[in-house]
Amino acid sequence: MRRALLILTPLLVAACGGPQPAATDPASGMTKVNAGVIAIVDTAPIHLGKAKGFFKEQRIDLTITPVQGGAASVSGAVSGQFQFAFANTTSLLTAKQQGLDVKVVANGVSSTGEQGKDFSAVLVEPDSPIKTAKDLAGKKISVNQLKNIGDTTVRASVRKAGGDPSTIEFVELPFPDAPAALQSDRVDAIWVVEPFVSQALSQGARAVAWNFADAAPDLTVAMYFTTSRTDPGLAKRFTAAMRKSLEYADAHPDEVRDVLKTYTRIAPEVITEIYLPKWPVDVNKASVQTIADLALTDGVLTEKIDVSALVP
Repeated sequence: MRRALLILTPLLVAACGGPQPAATDPASGMTKVNAGVIAIVDTAPIHLGKAKGFFKEQRIDLTITPVQGGAASVSGAVSGQFQFAFANTTSLLTAKQQGLDVKVVANGVSSTGEQGKDFSAVLVEPDSPIKTAKDLAGKKISVNQLKNIGDTTVRASVRKAGGDPSTIEFVELPFPDAPAALQSDRVDAIWVVEPFVSQALSQGARAVAWNFADAAPDLTVAMYFTTSRTDPGLAKRFTAAMRKSLEYADAHPDEVRDVLKTYTRIAPEVITEIYLPKWPVDVNKASVQTIADLALTDGVLTEKIDVSALVP
């Protein structure tokens, strides 16, 4: 259904006469912008940037609208509900393959690239016979969405360790439900991101793979994007504000942890313990191409994609 929604949305836009452009107040010069953003650790910079006034500096009156995931972000942007939005790399590659009008304007979030210190991991029970990523071959592993960045990067971990990733059985399970599913033996392993990595580890789970770090050095995990309908001048201003926000967040982890308390439901005691991602200003285009190539190998994508068509 998610993919069908993405395909049908442009038809609905055409039928309704298309989206309305962002409105600018002639008196203040401020442009009202609605951004579709998932309320997770990854998106702390845009919330921090709004609080610090970085968007106001660019004459942007920013509204951040929570969305459930990449499919909602893409469909919302294409339909004109959002001028800008946030989605993971695979969701954007899939949208591009489907011919949807998406164009990256700023980096979103990146892996730390450090084994044992990243915000994404594959976890097992402490007494599990699974000792390394190679042992995940032939096992049942939960991911939050099938045919997306989770299963692509988990397969990369298994392949890198010398296992056969084609034998894995992936099960779709929301991140909040994954730790309990692992404890009840409904799955052999779970792929989760923070805060669920720290939650599961505190309950005794054990990491056997750090899949983002395995997939590509300094992996660009998600990005902010827009469509061709957005005024180029506005896109340039949004990009400038977002770049400043990313730079500030990367340099001020304590303030990142503080801002997480304002838009997530993560318990304060967990916020102090989680592994934070990295927020470099620039997209790592080589890592995006790696994900595109891996997704093609695994059948998540059906044709080779040149990422320069997505990331200028």
